[in-house]
Amino acid sequence: MSVIEIRGLSKSFGELSVLRGVDFSVEEGERIVIIGGSGCGKSVFLRCIELLEIPDAGNIFIDGQEITAPDCDIDKIRQIMGMVYQRFNLFAHLNVMDNLCLAPVKLLKMSRGDAEKKAMELLMQVGLVAKAGAYPQVLSGGQQQRIAICRCLMMNPKVILFDEPTSALDPTMVGEVLAVIRMLARQNLTMIIVTHEMNFAREVGTKILFFADGGIYEQGTPAEIFDNPQREKTVAFIQREKYFHYEISERHFDLMEMQSKIALFGEKYGLTNKKTYRVQLCCEEIIYEMLDKACEDKIAIVIDITYAEASRQTEFKVLCAGKNYNPLADESFDEEDLGAMILRNVTQDFSHSYDGGVNKISFKL
Repeated sequence: MSVIEIRGLSKSFGELSVLRGVDFSVEEGERIVIIGGSGCGKSVFLRCIELLEIPDAGNIFIDGQEITAPDCDIDKIRQIMGMVYQRFNLFAHLNVMDNLCLAPVKLLKMSRGDAEKKAMELLMQVGLVAKAGAYPQVLSGGQQQRIAICRCLMMNPKVILFDEPTSALDPTMVGEVLAVIRMLARQNLTMIIVTHEMNFAREVGTKILFFADGGIYEQGTPAEIFDNPQREKTVAFIQREKYFHYEISERHFDLMEMQSKIALFGEKYGLTNKKTYRVQLCCEEIIYEMLDKACEDKIAIVIDITYAEASRQTEFKVLCAGKNYNPLADESFDEEDLGAMILRNVTQDFSHSYDGGVNKISFKL
């Protein structure tokens, strides 16, 4: 039996449809890592599982019990789920020990002595025994988040939900929290983790879910998602692709304007000066090659550039209406043609096709 089973989950906020008919299940010991762009529904998905957001449609089963049923004792089922939020949500008026002992004493009827013993064991694991009597306001963000994880573990949950647990932390503190989650992963705890830390996701997850278009757009093992994604938006997200688009509709176009926009694109996304210059050079040469050899009366050239931050590779796609012309074809190559010579020297994976009166060219730097 699945620890969590979700059938047809949908959630909207007014006219904005965030989740549409999501089906998914989590088995005991699985570590599900959810990635995706901002606003794609990752956090809403987690909050629906705990009914912190009420779904518009669908059924959610936790350890065989339907939490979306009208007669469900929601608070009782929530006791077998822990949730770690972006903000730590510790009680500011209670010290660390009281924060950890409150729920197990009141809800699990654990004795205070047993609760304190368990709390000290957990604090030992996360390196915060010395902070047992401290109040949250004197702790760093990383220390507060480690305490929040211990608070979840005090309830012996069957599954822990992590909603971007490092997003509110200073970069220097991220590592200490991820180290604790790695420790839990080695204990085979069942977890669902929403994160933007891609290396961590690859290392810890047994299954990766990429969220887009209202649900699970693609899923697979870490190797499948990070090394060989199959769908377009997954590829763009994993490679952290950035795009530049430029259109030319007249023979005497504004070259300086185009080059300035490419320079801004390179500066914004961290291209080296050498890479930016090569992009400018390739654009200039391919445009003038096509204007000279392919274009007729009507000028229609479209340049699309994709820069993948992850691999640092730049890909060009060029559409040019006019005569069939491949600037790098052996039969049309002229050693005195400087533009073609430059393109041959700096590009790779060059391809050309001609369809419906349009030249389609692609190449990489």
